[in-house]
Amino acid sequence: MNRTGKAMYGLLSEGQVFGDARIGLISAIGTKCAVTDYAIVTGAEFSEDEFVDGDSSPKGRSGRWFLSSLAGGSDVRVVTQKGTPAVAYASSSGGVRPVMACGDPAEISERISRDISGYSEAEYGEYPQYAASRSEARSLEAEFSAHKLRRTGKTYAARYDEYEYQGSRYIRAQSAAKRACELSNGKEYQPEDPVWIEVAPVRWLYDAEAELLVSRVILTGGIRYCGGNSYDGVFENTAIGKYLSTAFAKELEPGEIKELTAEEKAAREAEIRRAEKRKNPFGLKFGEVTEEDIIRGAIESDIPVFLHGPSSEGKSARVKQIDPTCELIYLRNATPDSLNGRSVYNQSTGEMIDIPPTWYKKVVEKCEAEPDTFHVVFFDEINNALPSIQGMAFNIVLDREVNGLWKLPPNARVVAAGNDMQDSLAANQIAAPFFNRFAHVYINTTTEKWLKWARDYRIHPAIYSFIAYKRGETLRSTYTGEKPNADPRKWEMASKMLYATGQPEMLRALIGEDITDEFVQFCNQPVITLESVLAGDYEEDEIAALNTAERYATTIGLSQAEEDQLETVRAFVALLGDEFRAVFESMLSNTRVKG
Repeated sequence: MNRTGKAMYGLLSEGQVFGDARIGLISAIGTKCAVTDYAIVTGAEFSEDEFVDGDSSPKGRSGRWFLSSLAGGSDVRVVTQKGTPAVAYASSSGGVRPVMACGDPAEISERISRDISGYSEAEYGEYPQYAASRSEARSLEAEFSAHKLRRTGKTYAARYDEYEYQGSRYIRAQSAAKRACELSNGKEYQPEDPVWIEVAPVRWLYDAEAELLVSRVILTGGIRYCGGNSYDGVFENTAIGKYLSTAFAKELEPGEIKELTAEEKAAREAEIRRAEKRKNPFGLKFGEVTEEDIIRGAIESDIPVFLHGPSSEGKSARVKQIDPTCELIYLRNATPDSLNGRSVYNQSTGEMIDIPPTWYKKVVEKCEAEPDTFHVVFFDEINNALPSIQGMAFNIVLDREVNGLWKLPPNARVVAAGNDMQDSLAANQIAAPFFNRFAHVYINTTTEKWLKWARDYRIHPAIYSFIAYKRGETLRSTYTGEKPNADPRKWEMASKMLYATGQPEMLRALIGEDITDEFVQFCNQPVITLESVLAGDYEEDEIAALNTAERYATTIGLSQAEEDQLETVRAFVALLGDEFRAVFESMLSNTRVKG
């Protein structure tokens, strides 16, 4: 803060990120920085295959951001998506990760917690960051078209008005990205598409030695560094420096809803009444749906559904949740006879007899025994099958008929699954007519989704706590073909082994030695378990003896609590401190959101 009490914003220098003056915060969290949807929409460059903190979701994508340092030749320094130093033209536009000079974050923020890195995290200011969910975006667009959204009086980038809707604030931006891109709500946006982005508190990490608050993420993009084509090293004179001290500083301030005149209120109320009459004329249900919801909906609609994703993402598990007795057929190993049946010669009659395949007989038997239940024929590894086998499967999907002879029962349903081309060297391209016969679901197991699943399916609490504690960093490890690697399926297997043996060292046969060593070290921390909290089996001096890492591990483990246990658990977490209460509530919101 300066002498007037106003925040002073700038950028990190090359020395603070890569040089001898490197600040401790950057040493702790690394040089790669995640990029917000708003930054992407406004033109920040980002990577599709470089991620931060092991988060492989769109929110974890790494972006390119400016530094304040002169690179020579009037150019400027930047940090690339890989976290390496590079040079950019001073006349170019790019991503902005602001920093704020601050002697004590408590002077500007009441919400301060301790990050896993060991550094304090503070909330200060509000800014557009991530896209609204698809259902929210549809509602917002409908309200916007009906002129029902209220402006707060605040504007971003001198062109995006802020609106209030159901207690939250949003802007309607137009994508300035150079290519189509998927945002954090899972929707792919084309250039110029309107995007609804929620305004949320900005999170800063505090480096006490440097007296700097550093934005966790790249907040905005498309900001031109210099008004001219050269940079003389005086940051305050640059276009980006002036932007940070003026427009950006004003944009961070919370907006206030503009008061309506009596006439405007009457007109608005009349429009709302008219809109209510027009609302949902077809009686449809709106809201977010999960991957499982889509799979179930396709099965109920008798539409074949194709599940895409790597082999470890739990595609078959999702199908078995719907039909535990589904008939699973591995097409990679299928033969024409095993898939389509065969003809044999009857010597006594001199005729050929057609014999249906075994899987078909089983499906018919189950469907006839339970005519009111859907039974799934699950063609797995379909794009690892030979083209001739794919063709036979196509006929079954297209005609619901096996070998042109045997019809699938009316309550039989078809689901297929396969690895995408980039995930399997043995994968074959699927012909367009076959591809177009399916509804397609792309399985993406993020850390948050896996933790939600793990809580619901009783994955061993030590494993749940470890994955959450590591923020998904150990959910997967690289497959080399030489040593075991971790993935969502392996952790499910590890849970079974841990329940059966109680010996964590055994997990090296599943997830490899390095991650097992980390897991063993984690399990050796003194923590207070959910079972102990619910039973009241702890003493105050036990809580007082826990260090920061142990309190964090305890908090993470308690996020497995069921809804009817939360009151007791919240009371305990409050004893750990405000920062851990904030961590606990954040974990609950991340792992209990539908989808």
